[in-house]
Amino acid sequence: MLTLEGMVEEIIFRNELNSYTVATLDTFDGKATIVGYAPLINVGETVKVEGEWIYHPNYGEQLEITNIWTVTPSTVNGIEKYLSSGLIPHIGPKTAKRIVDRFGLDTLDIIQYNPEKLKEIEGIGDKKLKKIVEAFEEQGEIRDIMVFLQQYDITPNYSIRIYKKYGKDTIKIISQNPYKLSEDIFGIGFKTADKIAQKMGIDKNSPYRIEGGIRYTLMKYAGAGHSYVPKNELIQSTAQLLELEEYLVEGSLQDLAIKGTIHISTIDDQVLIYYTPFHVAENNVSRKIVEISRVELKELDIDLDKAIKAIEGEEGIQFAEKQIEAIKESVENGIVVITGGPGTGKTTTINAIIKIFEDQGLKVHLAAPTGRAAKRMTETTGREAKTIHRLLEYSFMEEDMAFGLNEDSPLDTDLLIIDEASMIDILLMNNLLKAIMPGTRLILVGDVDQLPSVGAGNVLKDIIESGVVKVVELDEIFRQAEESMIVVNAHRINKGEYPYLNRKGKDFYFIRETNPKIIADTVVELCKDRLPNYYGIDPLKDIQVLSPMKKGDIGINVLNKQLQEALNPKGFGKKEKILGDELFRVGDKVMQIKNNYSTEWEIIKDGVLQEKGEGVFNGDLGFILDIDDEDRVMKILFDDEKEVEYSFNQLDELKLSYATTVHKSQGSEFEVVVMPIYWGPPMLLTRNLLYTAITRAKRLVVLVGEEKYLKSMIRNNRIAKRYSSLDYKIRSILAMF
Repeated sequence: MLTLEGMVEEIIFRNELNSYTVATLDTFDGKATIVGYAPLINVGETVKVEGEWIYHPNYGEQLEITNIWTVTPSTVNGIEKYLSSGLIPHIGPKTAKRIVDRFGLDTLDIIQYNPEKLKEIEGIGDKKLKKIVEAFEEQGEIRDIMVFLQQYDITPNYSIRIYKKYGKDTIKIISQNPYKLSEDIFGIGFKTADKIAQKMGIDKNSPYRIEGGIRYTLMKYAGAGHSYVPKNELIQSTAQLLELEEYLVEGSLQDLAIKGTIHISTIDDQVLIYYTPFHVAENNVSRKIVEISRVELKELDIDLDKAIKAIEGEEGIQFAEKQIEAIKESVENGIVVITGGPGTGKTTTINAIIKIFEDQGLKVHLAAPTGRAAKRMTETTGREAKTIHRLLEYSFMEEDMAFGLNEDSPLDTDLLIIDEASMIDILLMNNLLKAIMPGTRLILVGDVDQLPSVGAGNVLKDIIESGVVKVVELDEIFRQAEESMIVVNAHRINKGEYPYLNRKGKDFYFIRETNPKIIADTVVELCKDRLPNYYGIDPLKDIQVLSPMKKGDIGINVLNKQLQEALNPKGFGKKEKILGDELFRVGDKVMQIKNNYSTEWEIIKDGVLQEKGEGVFNGDLGFILDIDDEDRVMKILFDDEKEVEYSFNQLDELKLSYATTVHKSQGSEFEVVVMPIYWGPPMLLTRNLLYTAITRAKRLVVLVGEEKYLKSMIRNNRIAKRYSSLDYKIRSILAMF
């Protein structure tokens, strides 16, 4: 075993995910190339390495690392390189040189013991100083933690996330219960935590392991939209996961119930297991739905028939019978559901309701589950619509989400209209209803035939099926909408009928191809040249590729790489950042893939800060504005207005989104939708997935692929059952009134 000591002169290559590194070491005996897993080293550091010489056919002699230790740099040149390496955010090469020129060999002592002196350096103010000091302090703590975690094959990227979550207590917490990682750290699943636990010698029958397995199984079901899991099914699934006898799993259920982690209920002689927040939310939502629907309302002093006629005259329209019913029911009931497909006049109906209430001097608030849906609602109504989170004055406190408006501080409004209500999950609905005062009218607008919410629950469908709430289904397609094949075909597909294709001068086209690689190439060609050239549209902002799946030749993983190369190719001076298999480039279209309640955003117009807030949510679309290697941050613009900074170790929350799944497109609307149609699992190739995809398009739909798979999707009316008891609970509570 050979030992070398020297200064890291250059990092030739580093994999950000696992820290496999190729570096040049400047030793007393000359330069040497070292290779191996080295998460702790940075340019300018002095390191001691142990390893064996190997010979690479292309790169020559290299030292393959077995062990590596860092030594604090002791020369001015070493300190400057160390600070320039990007190790500490907000200190890049220029700032590092200024600091070292000012403080010389005392630089590291100054940063550690007398950091206020750094404000003598140009460009360092109070805000930047705070971040520099925090990052420098973290380095000492995180080195020990990384060494500890590395023995369990936890990558440096995840090590940093774990440290951010647990801080100085990281080693203590993980040593006691490694299964907390699967609960608390995005990207670490139960199986990874289980491998760590086994390496630590934790017994397979440990209560920590069994309880962790139960929580993991419950959350896996929640990820598929379920509010609860039947007891026997939960026990079987968890026992299979853990490879244990079922009685051991059953024994831990009572312990988790006593701790309050789960709730055990019995409905119609079936024992159900809830993750407690879902149980609480279902109970609260069912109670509030009944209260709102039964509350005595203040009557409006209005002749509705006369008001409706006046609106028809002003707008030059004639309402359908169901639209008139929806308007009247919205005045007469505490809660109303208005549902219907595209072209059935939902927007016209909502605008009429808004006018009637505003003409009475009443307050009206509008909201939707996503930023894009809220923006579209603003455009169609001419009034401000907010996301539900912003409406409820969301904030992030002590690692948990909190809403400024709730039962103690309710929303001050007479009418609340929520669009795209099919997207609301049970937890969000609970927080929304908490903030509604008795006497406030609530209108839920949505298309129940679209895909249900990504989160747990089946809220809109359950409310409708409870039979307690007044529901008006708009079913008449208006004459102007009949001109659109998108609208006509959406209704045909929803009824199981084959769509009209390729009618001259219309907006719904099918390009027949059978080879999946040619299908993918055609999709790229349409986005890059054919559609922008013919329709004069922006290929990045106006066209969205939707696919039923992530993997395969027509999955979004492959399509995104091809579309990135076609629409935003590598260019001189265009900054890039690689994270694992994902390459991000300034100008790329990206999507947030998890809810992050603590991420801060700013709205800046003409260089002036207009608004600040917190929270970026699963499905939010944006564009990369800048990649800053010095500060190790990436700046994203969401919804054409919100600027968000991501540190490099947050980048696995983002995905390229030139192509995205249909599920992720819910609540969004695009000028043009292009969709590949090819073989896939029957659970994905369903009628309501196809219906949801084409109803995302405003101007044009282009399908590319095999006709037989289009036909099979239309025939496949499979709707996955969701375990939810909201409809049952609404009826049960009504019976007690």
